[in-house]
Amino acid sequence: MKSARTKAPAPPATKWNDTRLVKECLRGNEAAWAQLIDKYKALIYSIPIKYNLPPHEAADVFQSTCVELLVRLPELREPRALPKWLMQVAHHECYRLKRLSQRVVSRDSEENSPEPETPPLAENLVQQTQEEQMIREAMAILTPQCSRLVQMLFFETPPRPYAEVAAELGLALGSIGFTRQKCIERLRRQLEELGFY
Repeated sequence: MKSARTKAPAPPATKWNDTRLVKECLRGNEAAWAQLIDKYKALIYSIPIKYNLPPHEAADVFQSTCVELLVRLPELREPRALPKWLMQVAHHECYRLKRLSQRVVSRDSEENSPEPETPPLAENLVQQTQEEQMIREAMAILTPQCSRLVQMLFFETPPRPYAEVAAELGLALGSIGFTRQKCIERLRRQLEELGFY
């Protein structure tokens, strides 16, 4: 009777960098696919938002970009280029949708005029979107308490009063300033590691 060989469990996909995620996706690892999409969904959605597309069209851009990712991932040579590639795919899809919604086609020009080329993705948009993604990644690395505290104090408009923050997080009111400082320092370190500065 043969003894069953057991594989060592793979580390959780949440700990994998893009190179490992891409490799695991190409092997058919569903957890890696879920993590990859989860990691970049806000990045992908940020492009149609910048184009001021309505929510249903933003969802179409997201879906089209994910389908393109599924189809073209085996062709990706450098996993570190994945965020920019996703932005470009989403940009092309947004441009296509904008053209469709603005098109007024006359019978004469319908067949004779070629489809205009998609303009390149503006470098300042790339930079801004990449910085936003780094912030999302750094926030995801923080402890849940730090992440929530930073969100309440810096990402909500208007920022929450300390008393509300203390009550929601179960902290003493007098410790919020100290805790905020520790969390900001952790966030700053994470951003530096990601190359933000």
